[in-house]
Amino acid sequence: MKSLLQQHRYALVITLRRFAAQPFSSLANLLVMALILALPLLGAAVLVSVEPVVRDMSVTPELTVFMQPAASSDAAQAVAERITRETADQVKSVRVIPRAQALQSLRNNPAWREALAALPDNPLPDAVVVTLKSGDDLAARADAMAGAWGKWPQVDHVQLDSAWVQRLEALLRFGRIGLWFLAICVAVVVLATVFNTVRLQAMTQREEIAVARLVGATESFVRRPFLYLGALTGTAAALLAILAAGLALQPLNGAVLGLARSYGAEFALHLPSLPVLAIEVLAAGVLGALSARWSVTRSTRF
Repeated sequence: MKSLLQQHRYALVITLRRFAAQPFSSLANLLVMALILALPLLGAAVLVSVEPVVRDMSVTPELTVFMQPAASSDAAQAVAERITRETADQVKSVRVIPRAQALQSLRNNPAWREALAALPDNPLPDAVVVTLKSGDDLAARADAMAGAWGKWPQVDHVQLDSAWVQRLEALLRFGRIGLWFLAICVAVVVLATVFNTVRLQAMTQREEIAVARLVGATESFVRRPFLYLGALTGTAAALLAILAAGLALQPLNGAVLGLARSYGAEFALHLPSLPVLAIEVLAAGVLGALSARWSVTRSTRF
């Protein structure tokens, strides 16, 4: 056990010496990998910050049935009763909003008060607001009901009020798939970069490896420093990527916060949680070690 620990310590010291022997090349590789690894981190920061906002929004569609302007006051109530009767298993609540109530609500808003005061009569129709129950294929069922109700007598238009929330969720799903694809591409780049770095190191140390084999060095002893090289390169690049992403979020948050405050809200981008960041660092180190293992196996057969 003691001998094995000494061998690992020797391999680590050799790896650090090789880093120090070529500081410019090592730093260039680390910076390139760090910038590449920072891209999925920034994408994850956007998704992680936006998802709670979308989750807090109501994703249950509300259908608003607008009656024709010439429809009687009892027509909206009849439509509400028909909706309750025919779709009781899918409807959570149904409420009628008379045109007078809708007009009064707009008059209470200073932005609409002057405009409505210039109108001779009430231009608003009666409306029926229907809240649907949650379930499978909610958006499809809401669209089907909106199309059917729009054909009823004295109904002028049916509006799906929460359709934009469904679209936003679909956009987030697309973003998550795109982020996974970006992460796979980044992993391939990390593998290729570490592979070439280790290959160049192996070719540079070709004579040293040959001498070590002549004096009885095992394959594990020969390859171990290269494995440390790959693992340390991946780990250091991931740590630099987290630092770079954190620095990049500062000016972005300044712009985002100004935009959010103009809408009366508070919003900021932030990196994923510490466990997620730790997993990324670990994954980068493992990828580096695996790539180094593959490279040194192919490059030291001489």
